[in-house]
Amino acid sequence: MSSVNLTDLTRQIESVAASTTDFQVNEADRKRLLQACDQLRKKLESPFEFTLRTIFAGYPAIALRLGIDMKLFDAVAQHTESSGGGIATLSQLAEITKADPLLVSRIMRFLSALGIFNEIKQDVYASTPLAAAYISSSPLSAAVIHVTHFLMVLTQLPAYFQEKGWQNPNNVLDGPFQYTTKTKSHYFDFLAGEPYYQQAFNTVMTISHRRQGQNWFDFFPVEEKLGGVVDESNVLLVDVGGSQGGDIIAFQKRFPYLRGRLVLQDLPVVIEAIQERELPARIEPQGYDFFEPQTVTGARAYYLRTVLHDWPDAQARQILARIREAMAPDSLLLINETLLPESKIALPSAQADLTMMVSFASLERTQAQFERLLNESGFDLVKVWMPQGFTASSAELVSQATLLEARLKASLE
Repeated sequence: MSSVNLTDLTRQIESVAASTTDFQVNEADRKRLLQACDQLRKKLESPFEFTLRTIFAGYPAIALRLGIDMKLFDAVAQHTESSGGGIATLSQLAEITKADPLLVSRIMRFLSALGIFNEIKQDVYASTPLAAAYISSSPLSAAVIHVTHFLMVLTQLPAYFQEKGWQNPNNVLDGPFQYTTKTKSHYFDFLAGEPYYQQAFNTVMTISHRRQGQNWFDFFPVEEKLGGVVDESNVLLVDVGGSQGGDIIAFQKRFPYLRGRLVLQDLPVVIEAIQERELPARIEPQGYDFFEPQTVTGARAYYLRTVLHDWPDAQARQILARIREAMAPDSLLLINETLLPESKIALPSAQADLTMMVSFASLERTQAQFERLLNESGFDLVKVWMPQGFTASSAELVSQATLLEARLKASLE
């Protein structure tokens, strides 16, 4: 690229970056532009610059977490509302948060460097739309709390693997999380005693980002596969480990005319929180531990969304065994998970896989790994369903969960 072209390109990029009102693109073009910027940065970045950017990547996340824990975002919003202006001083923020002014100054300085706040002048800050996204009631603040908790575990991976002889984690009670927190409890049991993290986890499970792409019932032939329930007393679908009920609620709204009961199952502590609000008609909340015998037998379909990736193979087989024991010969097992490609994995997928490692000693799985797991658990994989036109490339698999349809092995029916 000639210096003239590079200069023109730089000016165009600077012009786009400076435009705050008249530069508008649709969602697809916006993502393409971001990807192009990432590709350009990779081409221009030196090894030294790449190294610095990588090793300091955790610092902004922790600074953001500190701002959330200190209620700095709430303090700015509170002052803005009470004063009618969008500007807060250091002394005002320190008074509202009851934190050391010097500490507040240092955190606000970092957050301003990230562009989350505008530093008008020394010790005077203005809010931004980005800052408003991190008040305590925002799902994004819960996401920061949830994910930065695992950053603490990530920093201990070198020591963990050194002690474990560089073996892949596969013990759900002796993984990186237990090593770091000095506990023998599973992460979910840990959450039960930590309301701050439990609430953050519950909120993250409802974030729409986890449901990006098409819903499984948009590309799975629901009426053909699930439309055979005649008696209203029979169970059409059991959402096993369904958390806050987002999937089964969306399913009910999409197919209100399908006959049969809909059952939402999760641990009693989760179900109790759900029962504080009214669920749509026909959806029955039920406290249930999926390692115990399945209480709903003979359902038309048993559905698992992003459940198995939380568990290593040993526990995943136990979960599947409980479902298998409850199934009728014509029952379906539906597994809604994001598959890993066999090669050339995209960075977000690799990050998700590492998250499963540090939190659950588990993994994201490829189709071959799922097929092997199902076979060992007494199931045949019938088909992996994907949206029409889906090519299962690394980039597509990042943002679109697939649906694995399985049935009992013929010898078990």
